Amino acid sequence: MRPPLPRLILTPGEPAGIGPDLAIVVAQSPLAAQLAVVADPGMLAARAALLGLPLRLLPASAAAHLPGSLQVHPVETSAPVNPGHLDPANAGYVLHTLRVAARACLNGDADAMVTAPVHKGVINDAGVPFSGHTEFLAELCGAPLPVMLLAAPSLRVALATTHLPLSAVPAAITAEGLAAVLRILSADLQTKFGIPRPRILVCGLNPHAGEGGHLGREEIEVITPTLDRLRSEGLDLIGPLPADTLFTPRGLAGADAVLAMYHDQGLPVLKSSGFGEAVNITLGLPIIRTSVDHGTALELAGSGRAEASSLRAAIDAAIELAARRRPA
Repeated sequence: MRPPLPRLILTPGEPAGIGPDLAIVVAQSPLAAQLAVVADPGMLAARAALLGLPLRLLPASAAAHLPGSLQVHPVETSAPVNPGHLDPANAGYVLHTLRVAARACLNGDADAMVTAPVHKGVINDAGVPFSGHTEFLAELCGAPLPVMLLAAPSLRVALATTHLPLSAVPAAITAEGLAAVLRILSADLQTKFGIPRPRILVCGLNPHAGEGGHLGREEIEVITPTLDRLRSEGLDLIGPLPADTLFTPRGLAGADAVLAMYHDQGLPVLKSSGFGEAVNITLGLPIIRTSVDHGTALELAGSGRAEASSLRAAIDAAIELAARRRPA
């Protein structure tokens, strides 16, 4: 007897961006899953017509995905959508789609949620403080500490801090916070990725990992003592290591993941090696959430030139993670 298909729920993100385009493009192909999208049906139909792609809109159900169709949980936009042109009036719509999808996962009505890109700036312009999907979903799910992980075919990079100004990063690197992130990363690599004893490389914060205190003391006072304590608990941690030499084939050999101290320390390297194939996975949540590795690309919205490879990869990752989570 075949196992039931995983139930995925997709949010297309910023309606003026390429998220709706990607959802429509992906819908044209077979998927080994049930797929429902939380969106405005009229907006989807208009975008499909603009792209010249067939799209049959169906009520959300337990049926398998049919190529050329999308099952829809209808949520109406607040203002007309003009591809490529942001409107703060639709910020509430974007956030509501995330709430609907997250609640479906929390209630057991979906096995995983997949998110297309949102535009942080226009949500903040609407008067809603918003630093990103990761933090917003953690609050919705009551998760005390979300961990952002990007996974490409040959590299996984997690972040000790997420969407912070660079000037705020050093103060955010605390012994308690770093230990919590590493425990979540190690545990989720075991449970979500099936790695029995993950080997994690940990970046230093400063150039040359502080150069013995000459280029900063965070490695001496915070990072190294924290890693020593976690090693005594059984975690397999290497570091702190200079980030400029860690991200080399020799430096990465045998590693299951890298923990970078801040967003632009680790993610440019990952995206340069796997952009378009990388998946953003939020660890530390009670639900499975995967996402694309790129932004809203407003200039491509409605043009037919947006590449859907990262959304396909995010859907494939959600299917794999959902299957691994199910009891045998």
